[in-house]
Amino acid sequence: MATNSQSSVENGSDEVKDYICNACEDHNNVETSADFYCKQCDRFYCGNCLELHGKVFAKHTVFERFYLYEEWPVSKKLVEFMQTCDEHKDHKIDKFCNLHRQLCCPQCVSDYHMLCYHSQCSKVTPISELTDPQPKDLQKLSARLETVLEGIICLQSSHEASIKSLQETCKEHGAFMMEQMRFKINNTVDEYGNSSVEFMIKQMRGNINATSDENEQYIKDEMRSCVLSILNEFDNSTVKELKEIKDEVISITDSITSSIDKCIVLQNALTQLLETIYKIGNNKEILLIASIKCEPKIQHSMSVLGKSDQVFTVQGIGREHNMRMPMDSRVPAIAAICVLPDGQVLCLDYHNKKVKLLDQQYRVVSHCGVNACLEDMCQITPSKVAVIVDDGGNTQEVQFITVIQSQLVLGRKFKLGHQCTGIAHHQGDLFIASGTTLYKYSLSGRMFRELYSDDTGGATVYRCAVSPTGDKLYITSYYDDRLITLVRDGKDLDSELAYYPKYVREVEGPTDIHVTPAGQVLVCSYLSHTILQVDWTRSIDPALATLVTWKKGMVDPYSVCYNNTTSSIIVGMCNGNVMVFRVK
Repeated sequence: MATNSQSSVENGSDEVKDYICNACEDHNNVETSADFYCKQCDRFYCGNCLELHGKVFAKHTVFERFYLYEEWPVSKKLVEFMQTCDEHKDHKIDKFCNLHRQLCCPQCVSDYHMLCYHSQCSKVTPISELTDPQPKDLQKLSARLETVLEGIICLQSSHEASIKSLQETCKEHGAFMMEQMRFKINNTVDEYGNSSVEFMIKQMRGNINATSDENEQYIKDEMRSCVLSILNEFDNSTVKELKEIKDEVISITDSITSSIDKCIVLQNALTQLLETIYKIGNNKEILLIASIKCEPKIQHSMSVLGKSDQVFTVQGIGREHNMRMPMDSRVPAIAAICVLPDGQVLCLDYHNKKVKLLDQQYRVVSHCGVNACLEDMCQITPSKVAVIVDDGGNTQEVQFITVIQSQLVLGRKFKLGHQCTGIAHHQGDLFIASGTTLYKYSLSGRMFRELYSDDTGGATVYRCAVSPTGDKLYITSYYDDRLITLVRDGKDLDSELAYYPKYVREVEGPTDIHVTPAGQVLVCSYLSHTILQVDWTRSIDPALATLVTWKKGMVDPYSVCYNNTTSSIIVGMCNGNVMVFRVK
């Protein structure tokens, strides 16, 4: 009889490796992945061993893995994996803590585990005494598992497409800079060529006394000097700029690769749970364990997919922190906030034209200034942000700023050909709002296309945000009190035309909008002095939950951000302060 063997679980993951060919294991003591299962023999075979099996047992029914996987038996290793405690690998699960909703082994009950002693909990029930899962419940559960599994697979494909796109960014920008250099050189040659012609005409008319050779040589020397200056500028600035973009691309790619690894682990876990629910129809205990294990995996998957339905609850009154510095000429207006992974906070002071760096106690520790108004900001890498600068006239650009040892360092920048009021970033794509139009740009500054436009007012496309998976874009329209959601067609992940308006919600005077890593959407309503959470997970008109109001001491809120490290909402106001609200 087949052992239904599989290799052991990999350290640090929930993955159970594939089925092993029984023939290779028996005869050669080699673990070879099995692609076929013979029902009569109750054994697994690789392609080579199946050929020999077919010669001896030609009438046996063989099921190929990728086409008839549902006919395969549940592996013994999978059953063992389901029964094994996540915390204590040498013990089997035999109880369930009703208070903490956790599966327990004997060691869990006696040890300090998950910040509690399960032995002190009011009710720890043996698995054998729990109610068996009902078929209808299992059907709903399997449907949920299939949905999130499909989403995780789709997300992984999207991540892989983003990496391919990022790989072209440096090459694309290098070609763009070369083209700019050629353009400058050609203009210089044309300019001095025209000067030479004008000189010859004047000389023929007798207006110039110098010899033709002397003046031609002068023009050639000047032209050579200008061309060398252009080449030196290319060497000095372009090489530095290309290195900066390359570093950004490497950092973003590393982050995406980490997300892909998480997707793979989740796919394995979800697949194992689905297989268990589908196939172990006569083992009620294993089914029950699998069904209990499903919920946290589904919730984790929903967070990874940016579809968390958790509504924040504000704990008490917010703490106020003053952002004013002695050299500030005006009361700060905090136009945007960004929390870095190390807990440091960046905020934009619109009135004083400064970017201010705060420590974890929200004290200003560093700052840098620009010569125009700072409108909005988004995170690019763990230590770098992109800031949009607009003086309403000649200066309209994206400025990159890096935090190095608690100091702000200005980096490269690129100019925009339009007004800019909002910016968001997702895996190398920049989304920039102009007040009436939402554009998509590359990291190098190349504009791809317009994604959405509304010219009925002056601030109809004011601020923007993007969901963690990039499938939704959120826009605030301050002009007509609306929130607009652009949804991307999941079947066409690479299409530039895939975003289309789906949800519209009325909110009084929305300025800023922020999306948490789990997908919760926070909206700053300036006119009603409130911070709202918007539920976009519903198929009908999204619901609103008021989190913070003026009753908690908040007046004229301008910007909002979620601090994932401290589980708090940070609100930037026009009175020079930020308020921090703890949430759960």
